[in-house]
Amino acid sequence: MPSTENFQLPDYQLIDCGNFEKIERFGPYYLIRPESQALWNKRLDEKQWKELAHAHFRCEQKKSSYRSAEPGNEGWSYTKKMPDSWIISCPLPQGNFKMKLSLSSFGHVGIFPEQVSNWLYIYDSIIKNKIKSPRILNAFAYTGGASLAARIAGAEVTHLDAVKQLISRGRENMQLNKLDDIRWIVDDALKFLKREVKRGKTYNGIILDPPAYGNGPKGERWILDEGINELLTLCSKIIEPVGSFFVLNLYSQGYSPLIASNLVESHFMFRDKEFGELYLSSESDINLPQGVFVRFRN
Repeated sequence: MPSTENFQLPDYQLIDCGNFEKIERFGPYYLIRPESQALWNKRLDEKQWKELAHAHFRCEQKKSSYRSAEPGNEGWSYTKKMPDSWIISCPLPQGNFKMKLSLSSFGHVGIFPEQVSNWLYIYDSIIKNKIKSPRILNAFAYTGGASLAARIAGAEVTHLDAVKQLISRGRENMQLNKLDDIRWIVDDALKFLKREVKRGKTYNGIILDPPAYGNGPKGERWILDEGINELLTLCSKIIEPVGSFFVLNLYSQGYSPLIASNLVESHFMFRDKEFGELYLSSESDINLPQGVFVRFRN
């Protein structure tokens, strides 16, 4: 049966959510951002939100999901002073690592807090595997939280994203943690995977967090519904059959844990699969869904 997982960062709090928005604390700063899945009413009143907030990001379409960088963003407005960037701490069993945050033009800050559950799974999978320098591919890798967790655990990491600016932020996060030797690739995921299949390259771990839609560095179009099957087919050809792990995260309304699980089952052989829904718990006692996951080890 599907499960739910909620592991939160020490420097993060979801304060409240509702009416297609959420207010969160990242370190000492409180931000209001769109949240397409918060269909219900806010628990706290507007005055409490405004008193807390340092900045507010708005979209023209209230039900729009800023995570896919949709057009129509109205941008940030500031109500209190805050820096251009700041650092927060992220947990791992052997100690915390750091990530740099800043306010982007799409409403992103440089981290998706619910992903800490997957980071812990990745770290644990590498440590338990005991393969010396396992090869890990992190695709649609964003600013590198999963890449850092894998590198700290001793893996050889290939970090793949189509956005050059995100690769640059990933490098900053690597240097911030005094790490090295992560392989940085700016490319369209499907094109890169096809080349890896031709080269006969294999990986001991694959991490995927594809958006609902997006664009590659040369304007390649990505639509999840159209590309997910081909993406998983390619991954199934480059993952090691033994001593491997796989993580798929989907943040697209309409994709249930069972749909994600069925997708993975149609492409991979595995012995230890888990799937479910990620969520964040608010201080106002609401659980906010934040996508679905499927994970397995062989």
